[in-house]
Amino acid sequence: MTNPSPAGSDPARQPDRSSSEVGGGVAVVELFTSQGCNSCPPAEELLTEIDHDSRTRGEPVFTLGFHVDYWDDLGWPDQFADAAYTARQEAYVRGFGSGRLYTPQMIVNGTVEFVGSDPGRAASAIASALMSPAAAPLTLSVAEVADGGQRMMVGYRAQRLPQHAVVNVALVQRGLHSEIARGEKAGRTLRQDNVVRAFASVPLDAEQGQVELATPPDLDPGQSTVIGYVQREGDRAVVGATAVDLSAAAG
Repeated sequence: MTNPSPAGSDPARQPDRSSSEVGGGVAVVELFTSQGCNSCPPAEELLTEIDHDSRTRGEPVFTLGFHVDYWDDLGWPDQFADAAYTARQEAYVRGFGSGRLYTPQMIVNGTVEFVGSDPGRAASAIASALMSPAAAPLTLSVAEVADGGQRMMVGYRAQRLPQHAVVNVALVQRGLHSEIARGEKAGRTLRQDNVVRAFASVPLDAEQGQVELATPPDLDPGQSTVIGYVQREGDRAVVGATAVDLSAAAG
């Protein structure tokens, strides 16, 4: 991961998922979840299935598991939880006007929300998103900072720059296993995929720029991906997205 590598630049390693033959659209699937939530495992399994299927088909569907912290006081502190992810979900709730903060909640392209374990709603929302052309196509490059691997720089370039938008950059990891000792899921071992390990959101006021992400010391690059997506500030609609696997960036 020493040299910047554009997303999708090596077709042999990774299908180009920044565009879709279906309709030129993208689908960003955000799941708000928690290790302390007894009803969340089916939603996390669905997120894994969505990611696996989209990778197999080379579709521009990007999945992110945001672990919230408001379950942490009920017996089991989620090691991947972050108050910033709770704040992100709260912002969505205000935008939807529902006043309801819950897990598992799945949100597709920032505008459609539903219970995260509902495969029918997920399939419908994703199919609809893929049929809507992306207004701001995005490309990424990833480079490791020379500080012992504690940080990475993610370069981005957006086409057809939208007004009043942000670019979100997330580092996600697959294949994580956690043994739960207390709480609603005591005694269970959880497998979780595309868990958000680092996240940054910056104003998109230029066609290109860089975002710095902290790299967790236990990160497995071979199971990790950087996802970038452009989101309007007003209605929070996602208008462009792409991803690069760190294993591909290292090549």
